Amino acid sequence: MKVLAAMSGGVDSAVAAARAVEAGHEVVGVHLALSRMPGTLRTGSRGCCTIEDSTDAWKACEKLGIPYYVWDFSERFKEEVVDDFIAEYAAGRTPNPCMRCNERIKFAALLEKALALGFDAVCTGHYARVDQDEAGNYELHRANDWAKDQSYVLGVLTHEQLAHSMFPLADVASKAEVRAEAERRGLSVAKKPDSHDICFISDGDTRGWLAEKIEMTPGQVIDETGATVGSHEGANAFTVGQRRGLKLGTPAADGKPRFVLEIRPKENTVVVGPEALLAIQEIRGIKISWAGEPIAEVGRGEDFPCMAQVRAHGDPVPARARVEPDQDGIPALTVTLDEPMRGVAPGQTVVLYQGTRVLGQATIDTARALERIG
Repeated sequence: MKVLAAMSGGVDSAVAAARAVEAGHEVVGVHLALSRMPGTLRTGSRGCCTIEDSTDAWKACEKLGIPYYVWDFSERFKEEVVDDFIAEYAAGRTPNPCMRCNERIKFAALLEKALALGFDAVCTGHYARVDQDEAGNYELHRANDWAKDQSYVLGVLTHEQLAHSMFPLADVASKAEVRAEAERRGLSVAKKPDSHDICFISDGDTRGWLAEKIEMTPGQVIDETGATVGSHEGANAFTVGQRRGLKLGTPAADGKPRFVLEIRPKENTVVVGPEALLAIQEIRGIKISWAGEPIAEVGRGEDFPCMAQVRAHGDPVPARARVEPDQDGIPALTVTLDEPMRGVAPGQTVVLYQGTRVLGQATIDTARALERIG
């Protein structure tokens, strides 16, 4: 097959490309330039998409003896990921930019261009597996190493995208195995630290970064009863589940700490309350997509058992889910959790599993606490 290897400049993508070459595929490496003003050097393991990363990707391709190109996707990345991130926070939601990047850049824009150029598949260093069922339908599954599994952030992929996706690291036992393989292959990125946090906020200060992008207006902090207990400098800087930095003027009656329960951007109000009210048992999701063909219960409008996960490395929780039209006739996903999940926020993504298989995902529109259901 003719394979386009997405080269981030990290060890995972380098080893994935090496495995694709070893498997006999015709491989071409490409590094995505996602910023028009990339930093020259990353800070430790923070950030990515720097000039250093581009250089490391080129060195890996040179070592593997494959062509190397840089594609400028910076304008689309800004529009589809960065601007979306800002807009979501401005609306009081908590977005996941990695989901948006996979959905709209790596497996939409990149795959679209790759197929137009005659490539059969896009190869990445994600830890996940693509399988086929007896009918030949493509399915997305967790990787063997659950500690590094990245199927959650790939939950936005469609059946058509899975048909052209290649994840050579699906069967590795650990990240240590990947680093050891990179060293054996003579790849210079073998000991390069993993990137983490949001790639376009390299110093990790999301609140400070947002303060420069969103107009912050002082407002009230109220408790779950509606009583004013403090003030804030900008509601958009808070996230559901936050405890630190509230600076409340009125202590709770029981003396226990309070947490952010809700952000109301239209009222410019932050709602706080006891930790118990963070225990969510019902989630309503919109913008549903299925990772492969949807299971039969979806088409029949029946509820089905599943495991629900709302963070990339969060623990999945047993649940039952059902798809039904909302008031506007648009499909909505209702997920009822068997066990409460703490601090779920609108804007996050809920990904559903059965066993190791990813069923699909939805953007969380509302999340209801135990005490508020009924």
